[in-house]
Amino acid sequence: MANCVVVLLLMACFLADSSVAHTFSSKLIHRFSEEAKALWESRSGNVSRKFWPRRDSLKYFELLMDNDLKRRRLKIGSKDEMLLPSEGSEVLFFGNEFDWLHYTWIDIGTPSVSFLVALDVGSDLLWVPCDCIQCAPLSASYYSVLDRDLSEYNPALSSTSKHLSCDHQLCAWSATCKRPDEPCTYKRDYYSDNTSSSGFMIEDKLHLASFSKHAKRSLVQASVVLGCGRKQSGGYLDGAAPDGVMGLGPGNISVPTLLAKAGLVRNTFSLCFDGNGSGRILFGDNGSATQQTTRFLPLFGEFDAYFVGVESFCVGSSCLQKSGFQALVDSGSSFTYLPAEVYRRIVFEFDKQVKLNATRITLQEFPWSYCYNVSSLESANIPSMKLVFPLNQSFIHDPVYVLPVNQGYKIFCLTLEETDDDYGIIGQNLMVGYRMVFDRENLKLGWSKSKCLDINSKSYNAKPPSNDGSPIAIPSNEQKSPPNRQAIAPTASRTTSSKSSPTASHFSPLLLLFPVFLVVC
Repeated sequence: MANCVVVLLLMACFLADSSVAHTFSSKLIHRFSEEAKALWESRSGNVSRKFWPRRDSLKYFELLMDNDLKRRRLKIGSKDEMLLPSEGSEVLFFGNEFDWLHYTWIDIGTPSVSFLVALDVGSDLLWVPCDCIQCAPLSASYYSVLDRDLSEYNPALSSTSKHLSCDHQLCAWSATCKRPDEPCTYKRDYYSDNTSSSGFMIEDKLHLASFSKHAKRSLVQASVVLGCGRKQSGGYLDGAAPDGVMGLGPGNISVPTLLAKAGLVRNTFSLCFDGNGSGRILFGDNGSATQQTTRFLPLFGEFDAYFVGVESFCVGSSCLQKSGFQALVDSGSSFTYLPAEVYRRIVFEFDKQVKLNATRITLQEFPWSYCYNVSSLESANIPSMKLVFPLNQSFIHDPVYVLPVNQGYKIFCLTLEETDDDYGIIGQNLMVGYRMVFDRENLKLGWSKSKCLDINSKSYNAKPPSNDGSPIAIPSNEQKSPPNRQAIAPTASRTTSSKSSPTASHFSPLLLLFPVFLVVC
């Protein structure tokens, strides 16, 4: 009979989830089954009765009832609602001053402190400079584009901050953890040389604003985990993300994941860049009904990064044979990188079409190999590029950068680059003018043409959070579930993937050569 009850509960859970496409549950009501307990014990040793109550005990039913209440809130609370940073959805671009990345302002803690974080879909961790040992300069006078100082986070000054311990479910156990109650530390090594952030993990409140067609805008406090970045190195000390990074990847610690698990929004978000380098970001955005889509691809059976399959690459009207490849969609890369063989085919065709009306030149001060001199851009007849995905889905973009030259002629360069890896990177330069929707719920990438207009938060009358309960929290130790590979490994360095087997969850081309970012429409 007990088994039947479990089966019925599982069926009910499945039917409920399939009927409301915008929900994502952080746990299932059968998590106290003997099978789940055995799995947990096989990975972490014996479990405490505190975490695994005796079946049919009072504590057992209390936890199941609490879970039911949270699931109801999850299904209702996220319907037709989107969230944006409390300071607004606008994404900012400062060019070379901040290493070609895209940024947005976010507020963290109580009282709230503002941070200008870089947006990166190629990584999972949100970190900010904190109790600094080695951080980038934060004074506005150090930079030419800021009108206010950047901030340093101090957990001791936030009444809602909590240190994550080694036994927290979002801190993967490692040799650096001597005892369960020790602080969870982290170290993230990014793909560019000697670029890293390290410190310890904190839980605190991220301040957001709701956006819905059917309800008045209100302010939301969401519990997130973030890295207290005490020590940065490499590019993070030299203009890239001086005030932190918001990782938007698929991992369990990323902000989109935590917002969806809390039932605040659907498990999607969108980024959009306009031609001027700005744009917007929205959490819970499903995209337009007419958008094109392609499925994300798993790596070794896991969806650890936003990989897609490109069937062919077209230059103008010429779609080249044997030009398909797998690609990582990454807002942390300013430009697009192609596997060597595909790159050679593309640039050969591009050069063949362009050199009829333009002269190829060498510019040592720029990184691109294919640059041209022409009397006017109209006479150059520059071909567009098209990426074709399965089911004939595609998007088209102008792949060139025009240099500001005023001596009566124009210089433009092809901004595609070659990579030694056997997969490519779709970077920010191919995303401009598109609303890019990362539908993690349905494992799809969506896109549609957009002007990427900002949702101006000041134009709405936001009401404060209700007093009928505290903001939904991330899973606590008492809600512990079997560890997941996306949890933070204490003080574990991100490993660089091999050429033949990219490990998406540990790969972020942030600051690869020309770091840049994505945003929403």
